This record gives sequence, structure tokens and C-alpha cells, in this order.
Amino acid sequence: MRLVLPAKKAAVRRGLQTIKHSERLSGLPFDTLSNLEIILAEALNNIVKHAYAGHPDGIIELYLSRSEHGLHCVICDTGQKMPNGALPSGLQSDLNCAVADLPEGGFGWFLIRKLAHEVGYTRENGQNRLSFSMEVRTNSPPEP
Repeated sequence: MRLVLPAKKAAVRRGLQTIKHSERLSGLPFDTLSNLEIILAEALNNIVKHAYAGHPDGIIELYLSRSEHGLHCVICDTGQKMPNGALPSGLQSDLNCAVADLPEGGFGWFLIRKLAHEVGYTRENGQNRLSFSMEVRTNSPPEP
């Protein structure tokens, strides 16, 4: 499956709906589809907000494939590179503090790293390339 999206929040929402209802992903366990949606929402919104900050005409390309081993996804953009040319650590924030002192953001990469496998990032010829895999469990509980 290949999707090309304008780097806009509304396009990300539409793209997520397209993926969620795709025939190619039909039959996936509910938890796998939900986790995929969380990962993609975090990654795509980060691209819109950070990679294309100040450049609203950006394009995001998403490639999603399914095999007997699970799902594999590659997301490409030509926005700004990741800080230091590497993925954020994705460490969980310290939550042992007053509610008013909790950080507003910073949970996205923790979630991505928690839910995905083989998360990788490269930048070549001005293009960012984020990739990840997901295991597909066949013993998932039924959809609520």
C-alpha cells in the first residue's frame, strides 16, 4: 500500500482513516490495527509539526506492506532532518510529580518505540526515511 499525503493535519487524519479501513489490512487483530494507528498518528503528526515547520507544501509518502511476519512501514519526507540526525531516545518521562508539573509532550517517541519493532531512521539525498515493523498476533482478543 502506498499513500501520498500533503503535510497537513487534516490530510494526516484522512490518511489514517484510509489505512484503518483498507482492504489490505482487513482481518488484522483489533489491537494491531489500533497500535498501527497510534504509531502512524505520532510519526505523521511529528513530520507535519517538526520536519515541515514553516513549509506547508511538504509531501509525505507512506509505504505499508503485510507479510506472514507482520507489518512493515516506511515513511519518507523531504523536510528538516531529525535533530542530531538520529531518532529521539523515546525514554519515558518521569511521571512522579504533581499533575501541573507533567510535561505537555514528549510521549510520542516512547509510544512508537514501545509499540513498534526495528524502528530506524536514515537521511539520504535530502530525504528522511523512518521505518518500523510490527508483529501481528493471531491470538488477540476480539474487537470490542
